[in-house]
Amino acid sequence: MSQAHDILTSSAAGLVAAMEAGTWSCEQITRTHLDQIEALNPHVNSYLAVDAERALATARSIDARRAGGEKLGPLAGVPIAVKDLLCYAGLPTTAGSRILEGWMPPYDSTVVERLVAADLVILGKTNLDEFAMGSSTETSAYGTSRNPWDLDRVPGGSGGGSSSSVAAFMAPLAIGTDTGGSIRQPASVTGTVGVKPTYGGVSRYGIIAMASSLDQAGPCARTVEDAALLHEVIGGHDPRDSTSIDQPLPDVVAAARHGDVAGMRIGVVTELGGEGYAPGVEQRFTEAVALLREAGAEIVEVSCPHFVHAMAAYYLIMPAEVSSNLARFDAMRYGLRVGDDGENSTEDVMRASRGAGFGAEVKRRIMLGTYALSSGYYDAYYGSAQKVRTLIVRDFEAAFEACDVLISPSTPTTAFKIGERIDDPLAMYKADLCTIPSNLAGNASGSFPIGLAPEDGLPVGLQVMAPPMADDRVYRVGAAIERFLEQQWGRSMMAMAPRLEHSLLDDQGGN
Repeated sequence: MSQAHDILTSSAAGLVAAMEAGTWSCEQITRTHLDQIEALNPHVNSYLAVDAERALATARSIDARRAGGEKLGPLAGVPIAVKDLLCYAGLPTTAGSRILEGWMPPYDSTVVERLVAADLVILGKTNLDEFAMGSSTETSAYGTSRNPWDLDRVPGGSGGGSSSSVAAFMAPLAIGTDTGGSIRQPASVTGTVGVKPTYGGVSRYGIIAMASSLDQAGPCARTVEDAALLHEVIGGHDPRDSTSIDQPLPDVVAAARHGDVAGMRIGVVTELGGEGYAPGVEQRFTEAVALLREAGAEIVEVSCPHFVHAMAAYYLIMPAEVSSNLARFDAMRYGLRVGDDGENSTEDVMRASRGAGFGAEVKRRIMLGTYALSSGYYDAYYGSAQKVRTLIVRDFEAAFEACDVLISPSTPTTAFKIGERIDDPLAMYKADLCTIPSNLAGNASGSFPIGLAPEDGLPVGLQVMAPPMADDRVYRVGAAIERFLEQQWGRSMMAMAPRLEHSLLDDQGGN
């Protein structure tokens, strides 16, 4: 196999070990990933902006410091992709929207600051559904990202750019954000690992807000250990974020390396399965449950009766917050401005700019949210949805009194075809049936690969849900599943991924 193949298929932890051993330099690793992006991004559309010059300069600096004997962090020199919702000075931040086309933020988000401080190499910004509103990346103003397993299918959303960049070996790590499943659902359909930390466990400062009580940044990776290492870098208290939790982060890295579920009590949520779930998804989920039982976990069925109302509550709470947050994009201070010819009023310019700058899904959610918050309807809609949210929190609390973690499929189906649901919003929203409850409650949750569905050969994910600030339990169960499936298959999930035409994995003899 070629050097490019070995670099691209290595885990982040493996890349660090190779750099420390002198096998590869950070510059070699970075150039190889940039070459893979150049070869594949025209076909997969994972990246909206690539920062090659700064990435290579950072890589050379890290090589010099490592050669000088400086002690570097556990992910120093590892390339990473960042969802284009996080501010990174010197690189455009668009949120996948025309209304922010070309906007250059004057500061870094806290997550980006922590990546830079930990000496990761930021390759560029990844595609997403516009303002993170979608489950397929099809609402991006800059084109749909594609699933590396099948280019005619979606890579999930809203973080399909991050998930597809990792699945296509264009980055070993990526940052996503999760408001209703935007890390976990893409991870599930691309066969990667994606974790939504406890709400408040990772700072939201400098991340363009969609729904402030739901948004949470988190790691995307190809292995559980890599996700935990990245989580450790970006997590922890930030005084600039008023919702940030001021307590130590659980030891997620130790949990990922431990991976022993013996003695754990794991609850299978009965409401997250059955009608509407693809047979292959249910088959792989049943097999994963059996593996956990074989590994020594006690498996019990748990009912969370109010989960069936989670999607309805979410699609009132989230649009209401969207309506408020997106009011700031008014064409007066930054971004797109239309109709400013000196004759139109300020209101006319705002109306024309928002009409031209926002896509159909964003407009739909703004209108839904504005209606739900309007006089005479607030209590009936938004107020009632918040009451349902409280009942969902109580369902989780009762379940976690009886269980260490809860599990379910990550999403009801495998990746659907591009265009299949774009004109049916309700069908699109159902992709997040399993993930929404954890956003409403704010607890930790992650998606881990559990194999391929027999009917279409596409990835299936297992969702693991843990109590707030018990993120380590998510990694513990994920690591156990990863280890047992690798033993069963004799190779990792990503080693099974089809090799795309033009990829360096194929072009240079890898397979």
